[in-house]
Amino acid sequence: MSARLSVVDEMFLRTHRGWGTPIVMQGLWRTDGRIDEEVLESLRVLLSRGPLGRRVIRSRVPGARPRFAPSSGAFPVEYATVPAAALLEWADEQAALPVDPERGPGWRLACGRLDGGGTVLSLVCSHVLADARGLTAAIADALQGTPPSAAPRHRGPIDDVWDAALLTRRVTEGTVRAVAGLLIDSDRRTELRDFVRADSTVRPEVFHRRAASAVVDVDAGAWEVAAEESGGTANSLFLSVVAEIARRDDESAPLTISVPMDVRGGGDSTAAANSVAMVEVAVAPDDTVADVRASSRAAFTSTPMTSPAGFPEEMLQLIPDRLAHALTGNPGERDVLCSNIGPLPDALGVLGGHHTTGIATRAVHPGIVSSRTRMSAYLSKFDGRYTLALESLDVPSHTALRERAENVLTRHELRARGW
Repeated sequence: MSARLSVVDEMFLRTHRGWGTPIVMQGLWRTDGRIDEEVLESLRVLLSRGPLGRRVIRSRVPGARPRFAPSSGAFPVEYATVPAAALLEWADEQAALPVDPERGPGWRLACGRLDGGGTVLSLVCSHVLADARGLTAAIADALQGTPPSAAPRHRGPIDDVWDAALLTRRVTEGTVRAVAGLLIDSDRRTELRDFVRADSTVRPEVFHRRAASAVVDVDAGAWEVAAEESGGTANSLFLSVVAEIARRDDESAPLTISVPMDVRGGGDSTAAANSVAMVEVAVAPDDTVADVRASSRAAFTSTPMTSPAGFPEEMLQLIPDRLAHALTGNPGERDVLCSNIGPLPDALGVLGGHHTTGIATRAVHPGIVSSRTRMSAYLSKFDGRYTLALESLDVPSHTALRERAENVLTRHELRARGW
C-alpha cells in the first residue's frame, strides 16, 4: 500500500481544514460483560502500532503528494457510565471529540459501562486514516496480533521530487488526452458543459441541523429471505428500505442514492486506506425491490462518479485546497447515501473473554451539518445479524428515526431490535 495520499484521502483531509463537511468513522462494539481496563489498554497500544497509528505529513516540494508516516501517539481510553437508553447520545458525543490526522492522534477509543450490564466501546478515527472496512480490519488485526505492514521507506526530498515529477507527468498527459477528446467527441463536450453549469442550476434542498441517529439489528436469515422473495438481493433490499425511511409522506419524486463501491484489489482486502468509488441509483416511490436490483446492477456496471470529460482526478492534488473544493464541493452528495460495509471479521466476536452482542459501523458528521444528503445509512453483517445504522438531518430525534425504521422494516415483514 502506498504511503502517499490518494485523491479520495485528500478530499477527506480538506474537510479537516474547513473545506467541506467534516467526517469521522465510528465503530460501536457491545459486549455481554465488563471489559477490564488492562484489556482495553492493551488494545489501545496495539491499535497505535497498526494502520491507525499514522499521520499525514505534507511535503515542502511543490507537486508532491502528502504522505502517511507512523505515529504511535494515542489518546488515553476514556471511561463513562452510560444508561443503555442513552447509548447513541453517548456515541454521538464521542464522535464529536476532536481527532487530527495531521498532528495526531487521528483516532480515539472510549469505553461506556452500561447501567444494565455489559460494555460498549467507541472507536473513532478520521476518515483520512480509514474507511469502515479499514477500521474494523484494524481492530481485527490488533486482536489477532497481526504484525503491522512495514511503512514504505521515505528517502527524504528525493522521493518527494520523484513523486511530484510522476504526478505532474500523469496529470499533464491526462489533460492533453482530455482536451483532444473535447475536440473530437461531442459527448465529452456536453459532459464538461453540464459540469460547469451545475452551480448555476436550481439547487436541491439543503438540510441544516444536528443529525438524529438510530441503530437496529435484523436477523440475517430473515433479511435474505425477504430480499429473495421480493426478487432482489440483500443489498437492493437495503437501498429500498432506506429510501422508504428517507422519503417524506407527500414526496413523489425519485430519491437519488449515492452508493460507494469498494475498489480494493484482491490482495488488499484488509487495507485501511480509503478505497471507494461512487455510483448513483435513483429510487422512485413505486419501485419494487426487484426494480432497485435492476437499477443497482446497471449503476455498478456504469462509469463511477468521477472527474468530467476524462480530465484526470489527480489534477485536484496539484492545486490549492480552496480551488479543489470549489471544483468538487462535497463529491457524491445526493439525497441519500447507502454504504454496505459487508461481513465484519469473525475476530471481533470475543474481547477480554466476553462475547460480542452487537457491532455497528457508521460515518458521522460532528456538530451542525449543512448538506444535501438528508440520510446516510450503513449496513454490516455479523454473527447472524444485519445491523443498520442511520444518520438523518430530516428527522427530529433519535426515537422518531428508530420508530420510522422499525415501521418500514415491519412492512417488509422484518422484526427490528433497536439499540
